[in-house]
Amino acid sequence: MSSHPDYAAPGPFLAAHIRDGDPYELSNGHAIECSPSGPLHSSSNLVGGEVLDTDPDVEWAGVETGYSPDPGELRAADVALDHPPAGDGHGWLEGAPRLAVEYAAAGQDEKELQKKIAEFFAHGTELIWVVRLLGPRRVEVYAPDGTFEVKTVGDELTAPGILRNPVPVLALFDRATGHKAVLRNLLQREGYENLDAVRMEGWKETILAVLESRLETVDAASRERILTCRDLELLRRWAIRAANVGRVADVFAEDPV
Repeated sequence: MSSHPDYAAPGPFLAAHIRDGDPYELSNGHAIECSPSGPLHSSSNLVGGEVLDTDPDVEWAGVETGYSPDPGELRAADVALDHPPAGDGHGWLEGAPRLAVEYAAAGQDEKELQKKIAEFFAHGTELIWVVRLLGPRRVEVYAPDGTFEVKTVGDELTAPGILRNPVPVLALFDRATGHKAVLRNLLQREGYENLDAVRMEGWKETILAVLESRLETVDAASRERILTCRDLELLRRWAIRAANVGRVADVFAEDPV
């Protein structure tokens, strides 16, 4: 991304002059060219966007969404999380995203990045993550009060009030780690805590189906014990026994109450 040599005087452009898809942002009316991304940048951006968009508390997410808080300014984060936009989806959004994520690669203009961060905060952004693709994998966390911290692989990122789940730093870089976080998020959107919860539900349905087909009835206490069990290995043992016992009570015979 290249920067204009002088931002102090207003530039000649307005956000209305920039069309959807044009490779430019604006700062004080000055055009800032946004270049195409390389494979590392683009793939990491896609994975990170998936992780954030699928979080069960996220209302809306966008990639390179244009925000124009005033006529001479147009900014877009690599990933933006926000309230659902009003209107028909055409034109630029007002204000700034609640959470903005920027992926910084080898060609990043650091002065321009810091200006962009300041402009986002000036218009209401609550949190900014800068994902560094050059050097050690790390994420710089910026807050509106000027505080700043660096999170590295092994750490987690949080965004209270925006995200429900912590995000492993590695999930913003690594496809496999990101997909695990996406799966967790999607399961939670469907009412399951995690993948083990789905497996437990399957075992519970299997146990009840086998017992009902073999013994016809399952008493209320036994049904409740099966349905409230949260031990995956125990449910597997009960499923094996259910295929062989002559009484429902024998399913639990070798286990403590």
